Amino acid sequence: MREAFALLVFALVVATAGAAGLRRAQWPEHVPRLGIIAWQALSGSVLAALLLAGLSVSVPTTELGGGLADLLHACALAIRAQYATPGGAALHAAGAAGTLIVAARAAYLLVTVLVGGRRARQRHLHHLQLAACRHSTIDALIVEHPAAAAYCLPGRASTIVLTSAALAALDDAELAAVLAHERAHLRGRHHLVLAAASVPARTLPFLPGLGTARTEQARLLEMIADDVAAERGARVTVARALVHLAEGSVPVASLGAADVAAAERVHRMLGPKLRVGLARRALIGLVIVLTAAAPVVLAAWPAVAAAQSDSCPIVLPSVPT
Repeated sequence: MREAFALLVFALVVATAGAAGLRRAQWPEHVPRLGIIAWQALSGSVLAALLLAGLSVSVPTTELGGGLADLLHACALAIRAQYATPGGAALHAAGAAGTLIVAARAAYLLVTVLVGGRRARQRHLHHLQLAACRHSTIDALIVEHPAAAAYCLPGRASTIVLTSAALAALDDAELAAVLAHERAHLRGRHHLVLAAASVPARTLPFLPGLGTARTEQARLLEMIADDVAAERGARVTVARALVHLAEGSVPVASLGAADVAAAERVHRMLGPKLRVGLARRALIGLVIVLTAAAPVVLAAWPAVAAAQSDSCPIVLPSVPT
């Protein structure tokens, strides 16, 4: 029971104080890939902690040692003892039910997000094939529209879409930067990262830190694509392209060049490019690993510690003298 309480406290602290601290940190903007890993570790550890808390309530702690038959016998005795009272049975049943509900909801939402997103992109691509035309020199579809916008539709038929207003507003260097930005989204399969980020947030909507994790990962993915575009040209060129595209909007299930935190990204492109040292990256990586591993350690530690106690003794066969 103590490990379940520790796991619940861990999940609450990480989803609130941990998410708030990571949201205020400046380093993810300078190393956005590492920032995304940090947010994924935070979300995953919270979800894992809640699942393991339910399991720790429903499954008793037993000694580690002896053969398989002895371990199963000890487990059977422990389960029988803990389920003997009505209150104990109800508590363990509630833990098992909670774990199954959270796990099933997470799996259902992951399938829903992936399948729903793919269907939305397919429908939009079907409409584009009726209304858009393929550009003669660039690998993109052009849609007649008065607002400047650029976005990509990931998936098997990955496609970059530009409006006619965007094509008219962008010069050659800015257009190349926008295309590089969208290709970075497609090559990196960023839509899968966003799908994975949305599952914990929707599974546990009462923890606002997980919603923040999804929003922050969307922002950092755009910064990654900005950096890729800046590698092929000047950072100021990427900033100008973002300004030109700021007025446009993009469809659901697509990734747009200026759809997320455009003003913040413009300032980032115009400011100095700061680097995070190797030592600081190593420290951040260590914190990420510890955060991801903490739920497993908290859940497994009582079982390991039980090997040193007599709470659930394993009776070994006597050896004849």
